[in-house]
Amino acid sequence: MPTAVLPKHVFAAIHREKPQIQVSQGVVEAATMDAAALLDRLATRASGLTAEEASGRLAQHGPNVLAKDQRPGIAHLIWRAAINPLVVLLTVLACISFATGDVRAGFVMALMIVLGVGLKLVQEARADSAAAKLRAMISVTATVIRDGQPLEVPVSRVVPGDIVQLAAGDMIPADVRILAAKDLFVTQGSLTGESFPVEKFEVEKNTKSMVPVELTSIAFLGTSVESGSATGVVVATGGATYLGSMAQLVTQPQAETAFDKGIAQFTWLMLQFVLVMVPLVFLINGFTKGNWSGAFF
Repeated sequence: MPTAVLPKHVFAAIHREKPQIQVSQGVVEAATMDAAALLDRLATRASGLTAEEASGRLAQHGPNVLAKDQRPGIAHLIWRAAINPLVVLLTVLACISFATGDVRAGFVMALMIVLGVGLKLVQEARADSAAAKLRAMISVTATVIRDGQPLEVPVSRVVPGDIVQLAAGDMIPADVRILAAKDLFVTQGSLTGESFPVEKFEVEKNTKSMVPVELTSIAFLGTSVESGSATGVVVATGGATYLGSMAQLVTQPQAETAFDKGIAQFTWLMLQFVLVMVPLVFLINGFTKGNWSGAFF
């Protein structure tokens, strides 16, 4: 890996932060804003958007989906897993072993290569599966107000500024600021792990909270209504939502771990050792024994 050959002082200067799930700043600000001011800010109204406005915003913000399905093919995954210093070194050594008749050593190294690449493929498959489950969570419809009338639309066509109606059993279609609520309890265990539903209000109760999921006037995409009813306005959709941030972290390449760095450093050390020792042993054997072909093998 390229980072393995950098000087140690360069590593000391690099500060790697653990990726954090973030919520849109607009969502946090919407939690404490007055309803009328928020509607004005989102350029919407209590009677909802018109069909033309919704179409324009859909083109501007894109569909309300967590991430585009751009899964790499199996050949790409194998190639990405194989481009590893240790795998390359083992491959070269295995080829040399087979070429020189040492079938047993070549077979053992080939088995190590298969196991290493296989484990990498399993990790990639698990990440893709987790992302697919997140996408499946929003494959439902939502009730929005368009042209002053309730309308069932696919969640993917919900846009910021849409006025949505929520009832028991509904999936929250986006990050929504509650405008009116009646005994609204939302299950958000998919985001927080909580086993009990939490109550949501039209007026924010935790104005000083620094944790987005503790906001009581915001219902997040991927959660569901346990009981009660509410009306809300969509503040963020797709990748701009809290769940969208989670999905992006899942689909990102995993950060290099300390174990990965150690393996890379060990591999480069072995390569340096080989580059020094092989020519040296070859020359010593060649000059002392005079059998250059034997010295080569």
